[in-house]
Amino acid sequence: MSAGTSPGPAAPVHGRARAACAHPGTPLAAELPGLDACVHCGFCLPACPTYLALEDENDSPRGRLVLMRALADGAVALDDAAVGTHLDRCLGCRGCETACPSGVPYGRLLEATRATMAGARPRPLVARAMLAVFARPSVLALAMAVARAWRGTGLPSVLARLPGRIGLAHAMLASTAPVSLRPRGGAASAVAAGPATGGLPTGAAPRREPVALLEGCVMHGLLGHVNRATSRVLAHNGHVIVAAPAQRCCGALHAHAGDREQARALARSNIAAFEACGAALVAVNSAGCGAMMKEYGHLLADDPAWRDRATALAARVRDVSELLAAAGPRGGAPVAVRVAVDHPCHLQHAQRVVREPAAVLTAIPALEATPLPDADQCCGSAGIFNLLEPGVALAVLAPKLAQVEAAGAPLVATGNPGCLLHIGGGLARRGAAVRAVHPVMLLDESYREQYSPSGGGPS
Repeated sequence: MSAGTSPGPAAPVHGRARAACAHPGTPLAAELPGLDACVHCGFCLPACPTYLALEDENDSPRGRLVLMRALADGAVALDDAAVGTHLDRCLGCRGCETACPSGVPYGRLLEATRATMAGARPRPLVARAMLAVFARPSVLALAMAVARAWRGTGLPSVLARLPGRIGLAHAMLASTAPVSLRPRGGAASAVAAGPATGGLPTGAAPRREPVALLEGCVMHGLLGHVNRATSRVLAHNGHVIVAAPAQRCCGALHAHAGDREQARALARSNIAAFEACGAALVAVNSAGCGAMMKEYGHLLADDPAWRDRATALAARVRDVSELLAAAGPRGGAPVAVRVAVDHPCHLQHAQRVVREPAAVLTAIPALEATPLPDADQCCGSAGIFNLLEPGVALAVLAPKLAQVEAAGAPLVATGNPGCLLHIGGGLARRGAAVRAVHPVMLLDESYREQYSPSGGGPS
């Protein structure tokens, strides 16, 4: 059933009749079959970071599904403050989907419920302001320019020690500065200069499909060096990079917050932009953005003018690690550094891309990459969640930081901007020497070292 249609007769669920949704025509009504799939087995509990941190059944996937059912049945009102609080505390990491034996589409249910409640329960002012900025390219560009200028003063590193939301925001901003992978006084992050090892390809790479890069919002605004490295690495592996100048924010932040109409508007803009560029594939170096774009078909399923185009674009989206793993990738020069590897939730749980990031790093000789224990657990970033619910976000982050520090590596690699900022900012607030980097930066450094051993750092 799609949004905007009335529910049909009540269907039996687990042997009993289920009442029709109390809110027909809403996103929640459209997702009732997914809600009915839950058998309340509890396998999701140990996979839920907020349940582990808060120890409240209402803050677990199973508990939140019960609350969603109460909303659908009309047992509680859409503006119920307690229900809203428990749903707001959900990170949307979708770790429960990987653990669920019944295939409950929890992420879609969460977004549909938030969208259904949005009309009766306004979003917090901070959320409304941030979503408005990301929906307006000129305002977003100005905000990112101001953020870069403020970062350049060095003050965010000083203010990162302040308590609460202000300190966390500055710590995350400070963590977006490029991380040098080159020797610094004999530090453990030294790069081993020298020629590529025997057997590594030295000729031109095989020609592969032209790709357009999703520039992203935070990636373009604060992590532009990662975008540039991504383009270089893809080109080195045979891809022709095609520009898609009319692209916009992917809409993930809006969809997660329940602003479905704005998410759809952004999706339509991106579909048109990437259709026009003519690239065979769309490369994404942000796990959250990739997950959103791969679900454009579902987002626009009830829009006859766009659903087929949305489905077609979604089928062309690839995480950068998927493209590189398919290409080989080509080997580079040795980079003698230990790296703890963390897997973003929306890469492993939403996109089900798990093997490829590790496979990509094996192309770097001398690199010692070690997966973090409990890498399947969320770091607590979740888009703008860490600024809306800083207490919960930091409680979820704490065990992740402990695992990173226990790994004893000078770098932790993760392929999502929110994770880079949240983990990197958390490490900075603890005074840790570990730095967070995007995995593609390591491969880019290997290639740069291969052809220019005395070249500069990231750019």
